[in-house]
Amino acid sequence: MDEKPKVSPTQVSEKPAKPSVRRPDLDELYCINPDGSRNTIHPADVKGRYQRRKKLIWATLIAVYLAIPWVTIGGMPAVLIDIEHRNFFLFGNTFNAQDFWLAFFVVTGIGFTLFVVSALFGRLWCGYGCPQTVFLDGVFRRVERWIEGGAAKRKKLQESGWNADKILRRGAKWSIYLAIAAVLSHTMLGYFMPIDAVIEATMSSPVENPTAFTFTLVFTAIIYFNFTWFREQLCIVICPYGRLQGVLYDADTVNVGYDASRGEPRGGYAEEARGDCIDCYRCVAVCPTGIDIRNGTQLECIGCANCIDACDEVMFKLGQEPGLVRYDSQRGFETGKRRFVRPRLFFYTVLLLLGITVFSIAASSRSPFEVDFTRQRGAPFTLQEDLIRNGFQIRVVNKQPKAGSFRIEPVESDPLTFLLPVQELNLESLQSQAVPMFVTCPRDRYEIGQRVEVRVVSEGETLTVEVPFVGPRGKKD
Repeated sequence: MDEKPKVSPTQVSEKPAKPSVRRPDLDELYCINPDGSRNTIHPADVKGRYQRRKKLIWATLIAVYLAIPWVTIGGMPAVLIDIEHRNFFLFGNTFNAQDFWLAFFVVTGIGFTLFVVSALFGRLWCGYGCPQTVFLDGVFRRVERWIEGGAAKRKKLQESGWNADKILRRGAKWSIYLAIAAVLSHTMLGYFMPIDAVIEATMSSPVENPTAFTFTLVFTAIIYFNFTWFREQLCIVICPYGRLQGVLYDADTVNVGYDASRGEPRGGYAEEARGDCIDCYRCVAVCPTGIDIRNGTQLECIGCANCIDACDEVMFKLGQEPGLVRYDSQRGFETGKRRFVRPRLFFYTVLLLLGITVFSIAASSRSPFEVDFTRQRGAPFTLQEDLIRNGFQIRVVNKQPKAGSFRIEPVESDPLTFLLPVQELNLESLQSQAVPMFVTCPRDRYEIGQRVEVRVVSEGETLTVEVPFVGPRGKKD
């Protein structure tokens, strides 16, 4: 008989090992696989007090975003950035291109507000108010859960091949995503065009409104791509605010954190020597950016509090005190105490209040109309027999949110003579009109340095402008 081949112990041990489950760590982004491919994150559903608060906040923010283009104040849009006509409307106030310098205070005010909020509460804005979070978790992921099911079902569908069920579910989801993206892009267009113009452009041919059509097409594509595929990578890779957090935090900044002194050592439920953490990974399963909060504060954390509600739910089931994962500061986790007032917070607040004060003074002292007094094109002066003649143009801009009347009054100055064909102007809001004016002076009485002065009066407000009167250097012999 033939002998059976002998199998060495080495050959037996060469069975393929079962692949280990990848866990989030501090060295690699969990949303990127080691080979550089995308690791799609499917956060599990979670319920709790912070989820209820977020849903209320998100619903309010979405309603405000969709409603503002339709709201009017005093017959004018509540918010409109009309770039084409260089006019801007903000809650009953009207501005034109000459007021654009005020935008500096608006932008810096928003920046310092975020600085103060970040110094106090970390990425509170990211988790509760950022449009990326509001629409991703408040709209798109809800549609995804409705069509594809919970996290386990979504992951299974992701890993399965293309079959009738996957084609149907993915097709339905992507179609709804595209419709939502189109609605959001058209709403965004309503912040740059009056809403009635948006409706008219939407109902007409793209050829008639190429700019509006291109705007909505591009933004629909961007929104669709972002919320369909890019998702949390926007916060991690692109958003500069997340990377700025490191210089805004200190030991007293309140963030989502893990109480290691209470939770460690981790262990199974039946282990006696363990801390409060049973290493169930529930906090990881619900994280929308795929981190393990137990590894400490990380760039990817957006402060959404999903892990807090998830951990509290586990603690309640175990009969243990909630708060193993909670909002607290580094000092609070280490010593149980927090400090509210500190130098950097004072510095940010002072800069914010200073900006608000300057903006308030500048905005309140802004004239309700503008007057541009310029010389007409061509030769600076003409000679007509014994007279020197200068031509000017007076442009009046009504910056009020309502119609107004304006009176132009040349300031008499001997020996100048004025010819003004129109002295009364009636202008609609943000309308402007230019009026020519001619000034003459006898050549033998002309002196270098003479000025032409004009007053424009409207509803008790007076603006005075002046320009030099020019002529030949030497007097006529």
